[in-house]
Amino acid sequence: MSIEENKAIVRRFIDEALLGGNFDLVDELFAPDCVNHAAVPEHRIGFQGLKHVLRGSLAAQPDQKWESQIWVAEGDLVVVHATRTATWQASSFRGIATPTGRPVAVELVHMFRVRDGKIAEHWAVRDDLGLMKQLGVIG
Repeated sequence: MSIEENKAIVRRFIDEALLGGNFDLVDELFAPDCVNHAAVPEHRIGFQGLKHVLRGSLAAQPDQKWESQIWVAEGDLVVVHATRTATWQASSFRGIATPTGRPVAVELVHMFRVRDGKIAEHWAVRDDLGLMKQLGVIG
């Protein structure tokens, strides 16, 4: 696969599955044994774990948008840097009670490894501390 084809696969995942809620697309775009290194161990491998994480993300931030996207790709890796803006709707984050209805903006970087036209691995770096500050759960 070319770098542009790999970027198109990742872009389709972000736009249609992550932001659009089409979780069935995971079965098409990801390898069956995909590894989501950013997830807790029980949701780290396979389609069902990934769909669980996606449902949680979209439920917490149903109006989320990714802005100021920077795309970098080399070989089988695709990296996306963005700021996710949303209205927080979850009553907790990492087990800590949170208020709902607050606007939030979080800087993030996601990296994907694409093999044979399927996303095989995913890593994420997010400003969770900044999110918690915006939600007012820490000073």
